[in-house]
Amino acid sequence: MDWGTELWDQYDTIEKHTQSGLELVEKYVKFVKERTEIEQTYAKQLRNLSKKYNQKRSSKDEPECRLSSYQSFLEILNEMNDYAGQRELIAENLMMNICIDLTKYLQDLKQERKTYLMEAKKAQQSLESTYKQLDNSKKRFEREWREAERAAQNAEKTDLDINATKADVEKAKQQAHFKAQTAEESKNDYASQLQKYNKEQSQFYFNDIPLVFNKLQDLDERRIRKLAQGYILFSDTEKQVMPIIGKCLEGITKAGTNVNDKNDTMIVIEQNKSGFERPGDVEFEDYSQGINRASSDSSLGTPKGPMDLLGRNKGKNFWLFSRKSKPTVTEDFGHLPPEQRRKRLQQKLEEISKELQKEVDQSEALGKMKDVYEKNPQMGDPATLASQISQTSQNIERLKGEMGKYENWLTEAGARGDTMRYKTNTFSNNGAHDALSPDGAHSDESPPDPSQAIYAEFDDDFEDEELAAPIGRCTAMYSFPGASEGTISMQEGEVLAVIEEDKGDGWTRVRRNNGDEGYIPTSYVSISLN
Repeated sequence: MDWGTELWDQYDTIEKHTQSGLELVEKYVKFVKERTEIEQTYAKQLRNLSKKYNQKRSSKDEPECRLSSYQSFLEILNEMNDYAGQRELIAENLMMNICIDLTKYLQDLKQERKTYLMEAKKAQQSLESTYKQLDNSKKRFEREWREAERAAQNAEKTDLDINATKADVEKAKQQAHFKAQTAEESKNDYASQLQKYNKEQSQFYFNDIPLVFNKLQDLDERRIRKLAQGYILFSDTEKQVMPIIGKCLEGITKAGTNVNDKNDTMIVIEQNKSGFERPGDVEFEDYSQGINRASSDSSLGTPKGPMDLLGRNKGKNFWLFSRKSKPTVTEDFGHLPPEQRRKRLQQKLEEISKELQKEVDQSEALGKMKDVYEKNPQMGDPATLASQISQTSQNIERLKGEMGKYENWLTEAGARGDTMRYKTNTFSNNGAHDALSPDGAHSDESPPDPSQAIYAEFDDDFEDEELAAPIGRCTAMYSFPGASEGTISMQEGEVLAVIEEDKGDGWTRVRRNNGDEGYIPTSYVSISLN
């Protein structure tokens, strides 16, 4: 079934229907554009939201950066930023694949429809023109026939009139004959016009109009198919990015599962443990006996009396527990509690060690370059390196001095053995790391490092400790990352050898079968001593 056959007389209906179909395409394009604007706005708001809560990029030194809950939140912000990028991609694809494409296609359809309607109107105008000619021919034939009848009646009447002359009768008959001949010509012309009109009318209703209507039907079907494809693209555009969006959501889920409450609370302990012992009992001072007894020295360096743990005892000058007054920062970190002081000193020693290694490497490079210049003067003048060699040597001596100073402070702070293994003889003037004298020559004599003897003795003690037999075994109840200096990682269910018991600070020293040693949280393991 087609429009040309079934709707041959519904020109107005077809014109209205095709116009309504084009308007539907325009309406859908407008709908998709508004959806695109919503996606763009949504993506922009998501990016701004992620940026708002990710503005304060804390340095790695800040305490919360090591907490898994904090790191997971940053991962969520990153995933949300990626998610916003996918929403932007949806908006871009909707605009390109639907809005722009359908708009261009719509313009072509409008032009094509206009052409078909013009063809139908031209055929209609041609048929109307032929019909007008037929109508004029018919009216003329009618008029001429009536005049012929009147002329014939007049000739007959004149012939019967006894008073009419022969000339009058002859004239009346000639007039009747002329009118009859003219009427006959009009009749033939009318018949010819009628035949022509019927032919054109048949051509119009059985060929021209059906052809135009079928073209409009094909146009409408193509419009419907294109619009259906646009409907499907509306869904497929989002389906294409669903796998990536799914990965973003999986990343958020993973960030949640990566949160380790036990580890976070242990990190808080590690970062904030002071190392102080709890205050001992206050001794009774019997003034009735005249004895003024001093308070017990049960714990060295531990404040006596009630501590201002919650900031309530404002009158007592215990700076360690005060929240109002900020302690003066000292170079040896003496303003910090013992545990935190040890950690800061260890961190400082690591920084100095890296810087010292860098200077030693540079000193070696300058020494090799100087030797090359001396053997091949054409490559350069050794004297030009003197200032750099001198500066490097000074930097090495300065860093050695700083390292010795911080190592002494670390010894005073009472650091554990495995965190004290900083050997200054690694950077001594012997062996591969020989320092250069200011004039560029290798110095055979250098002042001994005052801290070398101290740490050589300490290393000997530590080596003895490493050979110590285990005093028990422990089984890990929880996993521990062992990210900080001196600690060792462990997995849940892992069995380790106990080398040193918990001394009250919450840490136990253990050893693996491969010889790796370090400290773990005592609360994370089940210990069985020999």
